[in-house]
Amino acid sequence: MKKRRDKAFEENFKEKTKIWGKYAAIFILLLLAFSFVKNVVKMRGVKTRIESERLEVEKLKRENEELAKNLTKVKSQEYVEKQLRDKLGLAKEGETVVVLPDEDILRKLAPSLPVEEDYLPDPTWKKWLKLFSQ
Repeated sequence: MKKRRDKAFEENFKEKTKIWGKYAAIFILLLLAFSFVKNVVKMRGVKTRIESERLEVEKLKRENEELAKNLTKVKSQEYVEKQLRDKLGLAKEGETVVVLPDEDILRKLAPSLPVEEDYLPDPTWKKWLKLFSQ
């Protein structure tokens, strides 16, 4: 009798372990699938970030080239001479320096132009109304 119970228990245990084993396998497969999908999404995000950073690097390189050009321009003798002329009012021999007043003063001194207003003629029905209402 004990052997039968043991055998029945053993068979019952084997059936339950098979069922639980299937559930465990399905659970593990679901976890792996979820992990795979999550990694794929991360990879797409990383690719997008890499592309945006690459564009940023290209933009910074162009900006760096422009700054290098400006630096060579600023270091040139012509630029220094132009700045001295513009900011300090210096001139070469034989040149005349003309200093103009501020824009506000120039506006006050300049003659004002009369403002002409545009208008449309009265429509025909108004002309008739005026004619008959007088």
